[in-house]
Amino acid sequence: MGLGILLGGFCLIGFGMYLSRPDRSIPPYSIGAQEGALVALHVPSWTSDPEIESLIKRFGEVGRKTRDFALMKIRPTTPHDTRGRYQRIQIIIFSNPSWAEPDTLQRYVTGYSAKEEQSEKTVFLREFEAAVRAGYRVDDTGQAGWIGPWNRSQSKDRTLRMQWIFQESWP
Repeated sequence: MGLGILLGGFCLIGFGMYLSRPDRSIPPYSIGAQEGALVALHVPSWTSDPEIESLIKRFGEVGRKTRDFALMKIRPTTPHDTRGRYQRIQIIIFSNPSWAEPDTLQRYVTGYSAKEEQSEKTVFLREFEAAVRAGYRVDDTGQAGWIGPWNRSQSKDRTLRMQWIFQESWP
């Protein structure tokens, strides 16, 4: 019975994500956590790369036209900036919901506990960045979207390759 309730809960969440998405031409997603300008987004594990690419292109469209990501369910990232509420944003997309949890994102952003060994910190950083399926960023210089793991730490690991969907500079 417990297993039925658990599976039913996952089905309900997945169906709710599907129905609550702002547009049917993009895959269902939910905002897992947000720390300032960094947003961790979750898509179901069955989401294909072409579907994720359509989501990233939608973020790019919004970035080009209005830079108002409120309709995409994202809280303002620069609320006190006179130029707009979304001047800087970094979206990272996960298919495993545990990586998009607030505690996990906060651990990544704020660093690690003093009790952790350096090797544990490195392992966590590597695993976090490898779990990223795709991403989008916008700032004063332009915007970019990619599919593939996030190599923010400039790791020499050759498996962390990003496939750029677009890279644009502002005029």
